[in-house]
Amino acid sequence: MNTSVIGEGAVRLRIPFPDDSSDLPPSSTTVFYNPEMELNRDITIAAVSGFIDRARVDPSSISYADVMSASGIRGIRMASEVGTKCRLNDWNQDAYDLIQENIRLNALEDTCTSSHQNANTLMHQEVFDIVDLDPFGSPAPYLDSAARSTQKLLCITATDTAPLCGAHLKSGIRKYAAVPLNTEYHREMGARVLLGAAARALARRDKGINVLLTHATRHYVRVYLEIIKGVSPADTTMEMMGFIYHCFHCGFRSWEHGLAPELPSQCPNCQKSLKSAGPLWLGSIQEPGFCEVILEELEIRKHGKCKEAMKIVAFCKDELNIPTFYDQHWLCKKIRVSPGSIDTLIETLKDAGFMASRTHFSGTGFKTDADVEQIYKILHELDLQRKDHR
Repeated sequence: MNTSVIGEGAVRLRIPFPDDSSDLPPSSTTVFYNPEMELNRDITIAAVSGFIDRARVDPSSISYADVMSASGIRGIRMASEVGTKCRLNDWNQDAYDLIQENIRLNALEDTCTSSHQNANTLMHQEVFDIVDLDPFGSPAPYLDSAARSTQKLLCITATDTAPLCGAHLKSGIRKYAAVPLNTEYHREMGARVLLGAAARALARRDKGINVLLTHATRHYVRVYLEIIKGVSPADTTMEMMGFIYHCFHCGFRSWEHGLAPELPSQCPNCQKSLKSAGPLWLGSIQEPGFCEVILEELEIRKHGKCKEAMKIVAFCKDELNIPTFYDQHWLCKKIRVSPGSIDTLIETLKDAGFMASRTHFSGTGFKTDADVEQIYKILHELDLQRKDHR
């Protein structure tokens, strides 16, 4: 295995590189390291540091487990930059050997320990304050053990966005015990399916959640869940589960809470058939106050992807707490008008008495409490105003 030493954040790391060609993807090496995920790791460091600081506890008293560590980069950065006690685990022998080498390289023997176990076995055997579940693919097979092990904060990455978003429908149903729909807001659909699966797994362990941050970036979804122990919080969490129903003809959508609600079958606007998605999470997916904490941490740390990370978290902070978003271009194409400035659309919605905001899920997306017919009316009015000014 060929390796080289790189720097990321405040640490150095020995990573593998492909033997034959530098053009090969990171997954072609025996131990996975993806430089594109530095953004994800920068946000993680800021989020965990902010979580610990908000709890007013000594970071050295907090146990953090990266249960699929690969090169060990995330856990090593956590130990070095935040100061937590870290468990770095991987089932792959080459990864395990590299983790140990990287711990020594950064002189973190006193704060980092390594293990060579199946991730599910480790999480069923031991408990940790913070568990980071970042598999290569779906986290679904690990949600139950993660729910058992996690005591304070559960961080999850899912890269299987096609099953989550409804593009691979049957796979999504099998993995997450939910029906996703491939709508224009499919990225948020995937995030809510993932959150719903995690919430149900934790509720089985009498644990509730407070969703602190959710972001869908590039090829993955990332969520941060504060754990609230007890039967009552678990019951409250389950009350946030429900279904979204959607009309693919006109764009109407709405939602109902509950695991067995009575859903309408006909669109109230165009009388076409409605399709439903769920069960999924209908509660808040961002905590604005916590997003502000992350932004403060990122401002202090100023790592490699800091500016991009701050932009994402700022968008998340300002998003309306409304399930689903509308895509301006989809709506304009439907009614055959030209899309203007999305900021102008949002301000016009606000002037008309509605709530409205941008969303991090899409550059052409927006959230509002206006229904689709009211949005169409405003889009027509804006189109006429642009034509009058030509």
